[in-house]
Formats: sequence, structure tokens, C-alpha cells
Amino acid sequence: MLTPVPPAPRLVKTWDEALTLLRERSTDLRSAEAGVERAGGRSRQALSVLLPNARAQASVVHDVLNPDVPSGVNPAIVGSGRTATTPLGSVTATLTQAVVDVSAWRGLSSARAAETGAVANLQDARRRLTLGLAQVLVATVAAERAAEINRVNLQRALERAALTQRSFELGAGNQLDVVRVNQDVAVARGALVAGDEQLRQAREALGFALGFGQPLGVDPSFNLQGLVDQTRKDCAPLEGLDTRPDLVAARAQVESARDSRRQASAGYLPTLGVSSTLYGLTTAPGFGRFATWNVAAVLSVPLWEGGGRGGLVRERAGVEAQAEAALESARRDVEIEVARARRGVEVAESLVKTAIESRDLAERTDRLTRRSFEVGRGSSLELVQSGAALRQAELTLVLREFELVQARLDAFLTEARCDW
Repeated sequence: MLTPVPPAPRLVKTWDEALTLLRERSTDLRSAEAGVERAGGRSRQALSVLLPNARAQASVVHDVLNPDVPSGVNPAIVGSGRTATTPLGSVTATLTQAVVDVSAWRGLSSARAAETGAVANLQDARRRLTLGLAQVLVATVAAERAAEINRVNLQRALERAALTQRSFELGAGNQLDVVRVNQDVAVARGALVAGDEQLRQAREALGFALGFGQPLGVDPSFNLQGLVDQTRKDCAPLEGLDTRPDLVAARAQVESARDSRRQASAGYLPTLGVSSTLYGLTTAPGFGRFATWNVAAVLSVPLWEGGGRGGLVRERAGVEAQAEAALESARRDVEIEVARARRGVEVAESLVKTAIESRDLAERTDRLTRRSFEVGRGSSLELVQSGAALRQAELTLVLREFELVQARLDAFLTEARCDW
């Protein structure tokens, strides 16, 4: 059991390498990017309603029952001296342009706000992925260190057991002393097994975060203490808390929902558009001619839709209310998150300081207890208790040190924007 856990099939050596793998393989990032593409497509669709719409249509018509008679053509539009051909070829070009359409303009505003929200969601996804990657890297390094300390502690427990066994064989101890130290060895073995499993799970979590179906480890040369400085290269502090991407996205969703409701309400208003149609046909003699070209102003007035428009307005009003509630909830969550992150650094620093003091005292106590036991003045119970206290103090110190690194990362990334 003192043999270390075999290394992972692949090791992450630097922060830049981990971030590159995250960019290439993260499904969450791909989904956020697809959301931006989708929102951009919807925005373009909304804009197309307000732009000119041109269409051309060509056809060839042949009357099977009356093959010598031009099909459906008014002779007046053909012109003197010409006749329509059989079969008849025709081309129609139509151009339409909306002049007054309040609903379409509201729809465009809603789509553009949704696009702004999608971009902000992408930025927030990058921030969350950066924070998640940093957290899983810290957790993996912490698990590696804890597994190493568990083996050192087991080695010490075995040394205590050997010392107690020699004392018993020389008549300086009793059977109870042997049982106590063997029990301590069993506890150390259990901690080692649990720590090894935590290490395996941490490696699997790192592999999953980087888009692999296998566990990934962290190279021993990985600079964990400089991780905060490395993240500053890819992320920048916010100018204000309101500019955090998730709050920007939530406000954009409120704006989009509001314009969407206004779009539905504007459906009660009339619309005005212009339409122009050019019609040409084949004639004999000659190749053909354009017979008509008309321009029309189209006024469309909605009268009754069975209550569908009112239902749509109510539905989108509900969506707007939900978006406003989500914005307020997000604002409260961010305020609490930032306050905790700022306070977490101070708390983590204090915990590291107390953990160092506790470890030093536990180490001194264990050393004195072993010396007392060797000269016959201490009991096996004291020996086991001092060893367990030292083991717990060392593990606690390791965890506190990594918690401090994590707290500093949280404090920075909760108020940062990542544009990698």
C-alpha cells in the first residue's frame, strides 16, 4: 500500500495547455458559441422583414385541349401586330417593401437584444469554464498531495507499530499496546484507501472538464501558486459589478422579452407597404415583351383574429415578468457570491496560519511522545493519539493551503471577464 498510485495516462503541464484543451474540446463552450450563431440568425431574419423583398418567377404554359390558343393571356396587353406564343413563356418580377410596420421593428429590437444576451452568455461561459478548470486543477493537485501524505502517515504508523512490537517482545509493553498501535495502522490504511479514491475521482473530473473520456493528471512541475497570475493573462477585472456577463445577459433577456411583448401588441396596428410587379411574356414576332408594370400601395388593417393576438400578448407579458424576476435573482446571487469571495481570502489566510501552528505543535507533541514511549514513560494510547493528531494536522494544513489558492481564484474570477 505504500506504493504510490500509478500516474494518469496523460499529464497537464501548464495552465496554457489546459486552457487550450478546454477551448478545443469543451461542449459547454461549443453550445454557447452555437447560441450566439443562432441569435445572430434570428436577428437577420427579423431584419429581413423590413428590407426589400425581390422575387422572380418564370413559367411555361401549354393548353393541352387548345394547343393553338395562347393560355390565359389578354390580347390587349400583348400589343398590336404581335400574338402570344404557344406554349406561352412568361416571367414575373415582384418587389415588396414595408413602409410602416411597427411590429416588425419591435421584433428586430427583440432579436438584437437576444443576440446581445447570447454574446454575454458566451462571455459568462468562458468565465465559468475558466473558474471550473482552475478549481478542478487545484482539487487534483490537492488530492495528489493528500495521497502522498497518507502514505507518509501510514509509514509512520507502521514504524510506531514496529516500535511497540519490539517493546512488547522485550517485556517493556503489553498486549494492549500492540493492539492500539495496530488499530492506528488500520485507520491510516483506511485513510490511504479513501485518499487514493479521491485522487482517481479528481483525475476523472479533470479529464471530463477537458473533454476526455479518461482520467488526466497534473504534472509535478505545474505552478499552482502562480495560477492566479496566469489567469490574469486571459481574464481582466471588471470595471463595475453590473458589467459582469451573466448580469448583462439577464438584462438583455429582459429587454428582449419587453420588445417581444411590444411586438405582439403592435400586431393590432395597421401596416403599410409598397409592391411593384413587372410581367413579361413571349410573343411572335420577336422574342417577347414586358406587358405590364404596376406599383401598388398596400394597407393592411387587422380586424379580428379570434383572440389569438390577445393571448400572444399575455403570454409574452408573462415571459417578460419571468425575465425580470430572473434578473433580480441573478443580481442578488452575484452580490452574495462576490461578498463571500472577498471574505473567503481573509478566512483562508487565517485558517492556513492556524493550521501551520497546529501542525507544528502536533509534530512536536508526537516527537516528545515517541521519545517518552521509547524510554518507558509514555503509554501506547498517548503514542497512538499523538500520531493521529499529527496525521490530521498535516492533512488539514494541505487542504487549507489549497483552499487559499482556490479562494484567491474565486475572488478574482467572480469579478472578472474572460475574452479568450
